[in-house]
Amino acid sequence: MQSWRRKSLWLALLASWLLSLLGVFPLLRLAVPARPQARRPQGWPRWLDAELLQSFSQPEKVPEDAPQSSKAPRSGSCSWGTCFDTSKCRGAGFKVFAYPAAGPISETQRRILASIEGSHYHTLRPAEACLHLLLSPDTPAGECSPVAPQWNGGKNHLVLRLHPASCSRNFQLGQAMVAEASPPVDTFRPGFDVALPLLPEAHPFRGGAPGQLQQHSPHPGVALLALAEERGGWRTADTNSSACLWDGHCEQDRGPEQSHPGATLPNATFCLIPGRRPDALRFLQTLQAGCIPVLLSPRWELPFSEVIDWTKAAIVADERLPFQVLAALQEMPPTRVLVLRQQAQFLWDTYFSSVEKVIHTTLEIIQDRILGASAHPSLLWNSPPGALLALSTFSTSPSDFPFYYLQQGSRPAGRFNALIWVKAPGQPPLKLIQAVAGSQHCAKVLVLWSSEKPPPLRWPEIAVPLIVIEGHRKVSDRFFPYSAISTDAILSLDAHSSLSTSEVDFAFVVWQSFPERMVGFLTWSHFWDEARNGWGYTAKRANEFSMVLTSAAFYHRYYHTLFTHSLPKALRTLADETPTCVDVLMNFLVAAVTKLPPIKVPYGKQHQEARSLPAPGDLGPAPEPQHADQNCMNQMAAGFGHMPLVSSRLRLDPVLFKDPVSVLRKKYRSLEKP
Repeated sequence: MQSWRRKSLWLALLASWLLSLLGVFPLLRLAVPARPQARRPQGWPRWLDAELLQSFSQPEKVPEDAPQSSKAPRSGSCSWGTCFDTSKCRGAGFKVFAYPAAGPISETQRRILASIEGSHYHTLRPAEACLHLLLSPDTPAGECSPVAPQWNGGKNHLVLRLHPASCSRNFQLGQAMVAEASPPVDTFRPGFDVALPLLPEAHPFRGGAPGQLQQHSPHPGVALLALAEERGGWRTADTNSSACLWDGHCEQDRGPEQSHPGATLPNATFCLIPGRRPDALRFLQTLQAGCIPVLLSPRWELPFSEVIDWTKAAIVADERLPFQVLAALQEMPPTRVLVLRQQAQFLWDTYFSSVEKVIHTTLEIIQDRILGASAHPSLLWNSPPGALLALSTFSTSPSDFPFYYLQQGSRPAGRFNALIWVKAPGQPPLKLIQAVAGSQHCAKVLVLWSSEKPPPLRWPEIAVPLIVIEGHRKVSDRFFPYSAISTDAILSLDAHSSLSTSEVDFAFVVWQSFPERMVGFLTWSHFWDEARNGWGYTAKRANEFSMVLTSAAFYHRYYHTLFTHSLPKALRTLADETPTCVDVLMNFLVAAVTKLPPIKVPYGKQHQEARSLPAPGDLGPAPEPQHADQNCMNQMAAGFGHMPLVSSRLRLDPVLFKDPVSVLRKKYRSLEKP
């Protein structure tokens, strides 16, 4: 009996235990608030540097803030495929018509219109335009409705707004794209609108202010952080500071700090920028200074985010993870700091240092949409010299440009075309043709005949093809991208030039090692003339030089395309009016692209001593430039917005060129002294 009772008691205890498992625990689970579902927070920016904080919480794992009422995107149904007609761009290509100002405009807006009118995008005929550009007037709210004859509901129109205007939300956009400074992420239409940087009022119009970074690697005495303050200054702190520097309610010790009032940016490795839209102006300031921007949950779209890979130059951090962010910055390896700083300086110099570059970048992005994603690969946008100087009309492959051979692991082909320019009447350059054609690297000889006399019927017998091209009697004709040019390398020559085959061979071998530069025989140097308060240049022989004469120089054929289709028309016209200025202009162009000096190779003294009075364009002791020639340099410097020329003291000579061995054993025999 007692045994049965003990069994019943054990069964009752077992049943109660099972009931507790099945019933009580579910009740407890209902009493505990459920964890929020892991999903991407709405309105938060894309996490640009997941690698930096990969060991910490990702944005989708962070509890969301209280829901905010998001504004509906303007013209939300518009996209590139529905609101832009690409068929209008097939005839004359990508041409832009800028509406003239209907009333008073600011100086910045006037310069923007002048910049577009002087570019290769511009057209005066609205009917052939692919894009119609309208400047948004800075007027009070309610007075911003565009009035344009070809408005057509905004289709194929771009409304340009460099500064946030009070009338932005009342603007009747229709199907028009918007290029706006620091647009909010909740109203920005990716792939249709263009995000511009927020520029200061005194931003340079052309050329741009250079980057301020003096040393890419951080100095031991440089502060780790600089924090943008609300009153307009900056505050620096060392590595011992608290992780809640940007938290005004933090009670921990902030550590030693130093205040920098005004807009002066301190020397620091990282610059923390709050996510509020008014703080977007600090973003460009940090790029120029070489301080790596750390954006704390920005609520605005990063400028030109459609094409610029900001993971290589900036850090977007979560302001709700202050301890992790500061720890990651402190532990960042110097190699990554170096990469970020270098890229920040490159982006500043290439796309943001002037208003003109900002406008041209905007137009180039729209042109890429028309041509397709392959028009400018990411490498061209995010590697020097940038997409503005790598024209997609020339090629869409980086390997076709002179400045990407090293990155592609290749080198130019071992052949060149000689382009001989004949202008003055006289005998054809028969001796020069034979010397150049005798080079083992010569593939073709092109004679650009710009003389009033007709070309001769018979030319010397040479082992390579010879083609005569009729010129238009302009100096700039020699830099036109002729379809007959079939090699990457061009040897530019004047009819009066005098070179030996050995000199040509050696100069070409040198150019193959430096395909992005000009390699020449005779040089000029520029200088600042205090008496005239302007730039000048001299042909006197000196140890230092900054230009090589195009009367005998090797360079890549891409510079013909850049010279003809990228340079402003005013500069090409100036070169035609003052023939000696064409050498200056070509050197300006190559130096602006490469930021490097040309390379000088030796030129035999026997050629120079043979002529006591050289003809214009002759290789020999070059005459001093006249006053009018000096003025063209200042006009070109004004057209570029800065002085791009870089001085050098380097001359490359062939190995064994002066060794005491027989001349017959030397590769470049004619370079030996007579």
